[in-house]
Amino acid sequence: MNLSYTDSASRTSEFSPPEMSADSMEIDDSLYSRQRYVLGDSAMQQMAQSSVFLSGMGGLGVEIAKNIVLAGVKVLTLHDTKLCETWDLGSNFFLRQDDVLTQRNRALAVHPRVAELNPYVHVDTSSSSLDLSTDLCFLKRYQCVILTEARLSLQKKINDFCHFHQPPIRFIGCDAYGICVRVFCDFGDQFEVSDPTGEEAKEMFIQNITQGNPGVVTCMDSRTHGLQTGQSVLFREVNGMVTLNGTARQVTVLSPYSFAVGDTSCLQPYAHGGYFLLVKTPRTYSFAPLQIHAAMLALDAFQEQHNRLPNIGSLPLPLPLQAPVNSELVRCLSRTAQGSLPPLAAAVGGIASQEVLKALTGKFAPLQQWFYLDAIEVVKPLLSLSAEEFSPRGDRYDGLRACIGETMCLELHKLRVFMVTTPHYNNPCCHNPHCYNPHCYNPHCYNPHCYNPRSAVATLEINPEMQVDAHLNKVCPATEGVYNDLFYSRLHLVVTALDNVEARRYVDSRSVSNQKALLDSGTMGTKGHTEIIVPNLTESYNSHRDPPEEEIPFCTLKSFPAVIEHTIQWARDKFESAFAHKPTIYNMFWQTHSSAEAVLQRMQQRETLEGAFQVVKLLSRRPSQWEHCIILARLKFDKYFKRKVTLPPPPHTHTHTDSLFWQSPKRPPSPIEFDLKDSLQLEGTIDTLLTPDCVWTTERLRMSPRMFEKDDDLNGHMDFVASASSLRARMYSIEVADRLKTKRIAGKIIPAIATATAAVAGLVSLELVKVVGGYGFESFNNCFFNLAIPVMVLTEAAPVKRTQIREDISFSIWDRWTVWGHQHFSLSDFINAVLVNYGIEPTMVVHGVKMLYVPVMPGHNKRLKLTMQKLIKPSVDRRYVDLTVSFAPEYYFSPDGDAHTA
Repeated sequence: MNLSYTDSASRTSEFSPPEMSADSMEIDDSLYSRQRYVLGDSAMQQMAQSSVFLSGMGGLGVEIAKNIVLAGVKVLTLHDTKLCETWDLGSNFFLRQDDVLTQRNRALAVHPRVAELNPYVHVDTSSSSLDLSTDLCFLKRYQCVILTEARLSLQKKINDFCHFHQPPIRFIGCDAYGICVRVFCDFGDQFEVSDPTGEEAKEMFIQNITQGNPGVVTCMDSRTHGLQTGQSVLFREVNGMVTLNGTARQVTVLSPYSFAVGDTSCLQPYAHGGYFLLVKTPRTYSFAPLQIHAAMLALDAFQEQHNRLPNIGSLPLPLPLQAPVNSELVRCLSRTAQGSLPPLAAAVGGIASQEVLKALTGKFAPLQQWFYLDAIEVVKPLLSLSAEEFSPRGDRYDGLRACIGETMCLELHKLRVFMVTTPHYNNPCCHNPHCYNPHCYNPHCYNPHCYNPRSAVATLEINPEMQVDAHLNKVCPATEGVYNDLFYSRLHLVVTALDNVEARRYVDSRSVSNQKALLDSGTMGTKGHTEIIVPNLTESYNSHRDPPEEEIPFCTLKSFPAVIEHTIQWARDKFESAFAHKPTIYNMFWQTHSSAEAVLQRMQQRETLEGAFQVVKLLSRRPSQWEHCIILARLKFDKYFKRKVTLPPPPHTHTHTDSLFWQSPKRPPSPIEFDLKDSLQLEGTIDTLLTPDCVWTTERLRMSPRMFEKDDDLNGHMDFVASASSLRARMYSIEVADRLKTKRIAGKIIPAIATATAAVAGLVSLELVKVVGGYGFESFNNCFFNLAIPVMVLTEAAPVKRTQIREDISFSIWDRWTVWGHQHFSLSDFINAVLVNYGIEPTMVVHGVKMLYVPVMPGHNKRLKLTMQKLIKPSVDRRYVDLTVSFAPEYYFSPDGDAHTA
């Protein structure tokens, strides 16, 4: 993004960001492609003209700095008056040992590493004093001010200055004290938000609209509208009640499938068709005076009185008499206030950074006004330990040690973690383990061609004491020779940051098989989740099934596109067919046939050769000069957008049920006559030239298949898809999508932003501490958040379910019944071993998807004499296999006297 200013050179100022004019801004898609889908171009451009002042370069401060520089503001001033200490190394991942040895100012030390994150952001520094006597007029140059590690009295003073300045300067205060963190936002008396939720407006087709007061709209096919009373919808393409088209009406929700839209009694009767869209209505937020949690107020009062934080391991803080508060929380806060728990800093840093972006852009609903997050469940089990357990040792882990103790730190140092991640996915976990110093197999990749091992090098730069073993293998059944049971036996736990369900399910199954805890996490835009899976305590990822992704029916793609997603998928299919599928078939054909002459001879003898017709067709159209390419492109244009347009019945034909054939969501197509004056048609024809140009090689009997690659703007792939989709959309009177939206849908891009990534990283790393500490089930939390709204929901992990076979036998997904065999061990021996060891006779034995033994199946009883080795055919290096056995139902009586069926 060429965002107004591109100088990120070192600069020190006395609170003076450079004066710069707002140039015309072109967004750098190679840097911001996934963030653009979260914020939108308007918000991106607003950020690019904004200056931000950030004070406090501790662990929380640099987390915020990282996120907002990656987001792409215009100017960021880093302020700090403190010098680097060994303590800082445990939470500030931009500091190095040399910074401590040379006693550098923290802002100056982190500056070059923050600046290099984004060449379009001007990062400068200040080390001037900032206290109650400072003239705050310098803040007028900024649109947002963020304070960390500041006393409450200073926060109040600066907040007042920002609040009453015209226009208001957005103020955010953040604190992290041991196991408690907080965020405070004040964006002025009237803060307008253009898009409170950030959710994309979806087209919903209409089944019926009644004439009446009120008129009732019913959604087609019982689709849920997802509206709320008070929202407004925009109507389009309604037939009959045409007055509604282009108008916005406020809704009153009647059911999940219907809503009222005011008086329609004077309108013409509804005939058919039409759809509606949710209208994004700006909302104004007001920010009230300060209110604060009693425990944090007590901590602030202690700092004001004693000019310091409570000593590590100290007694509880004195509380205001009128404030009832959790005494355990106060005790934990008192003992850890000097400490730094990096996961909490990451979590609140992500949340606070998102508030900065809201303040600068007016995009998404702001926090009103306080946010608190604590990790009391981490510290509570440690309260009985002596103060010595938490005392400083003079190393980078002192801040962490003050929160979780020396014993836990040592356990974390021994930790061996298997981290599995995907390229192009903002890995939410890579930058947090450095604070613990585990041994990481980090990260593992699902596409080695896209992976850059610099992430592993960066991790070692953050913490040289950490061991990182970076692999480039795909983690899947094909690599189980590498990631075998011996490999898993050396691990303590697995962490995943993946972008697809299939990969998650596979890693989960391997973790369950090897009895290893799994910490799963992911983000999509401003949303994030964490799921904690612990052996014998919780369910696994495979214990629940997400609804399958809705696929577009083939007939819809071929003949009845209704929305832009249909035309984009059609264009993708055409690309795959022309550039990948057909060339692959062509190459495979010539791998089995030696020459064209031999094929011709066999065809003359009337032999049937599979694929021959397609190959001959491709050969006959092979261009020999550029003019041939142009002719082929024109023929393709007519084929796709003129000749293949079919109108089964005329527009007003009725079906056998006396309903119109062409009614919503079906759209009658209109053939397109080629016109060189039409820029879209010309571009579409030029893009179609890719068909002969990019797949044919100099060898006559070979083509070069092209796999769709959305991120290379020079390869023409997106040009073809965008042009083909737009032309087909025009044929069916569908609103054309811009290139950015087409790229997101065609490339199935998952929107991503650094703020949500940081929040997920902190939350999942916090659960890692609990796993290592062997905490009980009640301590673990799953989390879902949406920073746009903003909301964060912490829930208990799902408890493992046990299935009762009979009164004295039950099992869960974590249980394993082991049967030891030998070379001549038969199926009958296996069934008898289960009967002898567990008292139950199997009625079915299954290996994967293969049924080894089902008594009612013909011939299965003969298998009882066969060896298990012959039935299963395991690989040579396989020491065991997993089998699934079923049992006949038995009735048993539980202690409550009720009969149960197993």
